Amino acid sequence: MKPYSELTKEELQELNRELKLQYKKAQELDLNLNMARGKPSIAQLDLSMGMMDVLNSDSDLRCEDGTDCRNYGVLDGIPEALQLMADMMEVPKDHLIIYGNSSLNIMYDQISRSYSHGVMGNTPWCKLDRVKFLCVVPGYDRHFRITEYFGIENVPVPMLPTGPDMDIVEKLVAEDESIKGIWCVPKYSNPTGNSYSDETVMRMARLKPAAKDFRIYWDNAYTVHHLYDFDQDRVVEMLAECKRAGNPDLVYKFASTSKISFPGSGIAALAASLNNLEDIRGQLKVQTIGHDKVNQLRHVRFFGNIHGMVEHMKKHADILRPKFEAVEEIFSQELGGLGIADWTSPKGGYFISFNTMEGCAKEVVSKCAKAGVTLTSAGATWPGGKDPKDSNIRVAPSFPPLEDLKTATRVLALCTKLVTTEKLLKEAKEG
Repeated sequence: MKPYSELTKEELQELNRELKLQYKKAQELDLNLNMARGKPSIAQLDLSMGMMDVLNSDSDLRCEDGTDCRNYGVLDGIPEALQLMADMMEVPKDHLIIYGNSSLNIMYDQISRSYSHGVMGNTPWCKLDRVKFLCVVPGYDRHFRITEYFGIENVPVPMLPTGPDMDIVEKLVAEDESIKGIWCVPKYSNPTGNSYSDETVMRMARLKPAAKDFRIYWDNAYTVHHLYDFDQDRVVEMLAECKRAGNPDLVYKFASTSKISFPGSGIAALAASLNNLEDIRGQLKVQTIGHDKVNQLRHVRFFGNIHGMVEHMKKHADILRPKFEAVEEIFSQELGGLGIADWTSPKGGYFISFNTMEGCAKEVVSKCAKAGVTLTSAGATWPGGKDPKDSNIRVAPSFPPLEDLKTATRVLALCTKLVTTEKLLKEAKEG
């Protein structure tokens, strides 16, 4: 079929009638399918069930330095868990602190500490007239909600195939002292699946911020989450790059095992310069005596080392890969060449970014919901949930079974075509 923009009014009307009939049939199927969030599937969760058996009441619960993991202490994390997470995050283990189960919780703590007590002796943000944060868009809604919660002004910066638009980032950061940070997902970014290029990382590490307490919030959530064994994205390691650039304190790097082992029961870590870690420990030692060392030990005993984790992630990829490929195949079959939508083709991560024509995303999501398919809210990938173009939809292929996913994707494609014809007919009438 030719692009919708080349159809006559009569052809659009006929197509619209046909699409309405297809949509009615879809509604009659009484579907209840959910692609709203990037949760691992049951099959993926089953991969880690052996973790429940590596420790029992007869196990030696001492770590390699003799510490009894059942007791208090060890603020930074047990040595073998520090090594495992350091290898996963590609940083020296003395630049790491292991927390609890959630990297999002660590990010919240970093913002909260900066707000109430400041960063390395700088003025607490709560005492400033204005505080801003750069948000790469489309991006991760939960990042944006943290800064919104503290009354921080979120400033959108466009995401390019190579990462944030660095011309804009460099200009804003250099000129505005009220800008205190930037949210980044550098590898298989949420939701585009794009990864930052070498040039982007190097320019990021060489930023010259007006604010002395500016930090890059480097959420490397998908660092080992590849879909393919050989065709993988590689991102320059940010902590080392900042050190090379003479900006060792510029970045906080976050990661967790939440989509490696059990979401909600994994281990999370923060990597940063020694100066940053010293500043952070000042608060952390008041907040806790130490995090869950038994869980840290459980992860080490299960994975063994980074090589065991890599092999484990190949099993995740075997489950995820057919789902991503099915979504992209259906999009190409149903929407390819029509000029009404585009989408990303990531090599890893958990999401596909889907763009409708401007002004269509909310209505597409609404029509999908009425046909029994739940998607992430349109606009969720923008601060405040407000996509100025009303075009972006985050697609999460991971959770539904493959056949359900295919059905849901076809419904999404159908709703996109239906909403687009309605928009074009309305514009033709108004014109």
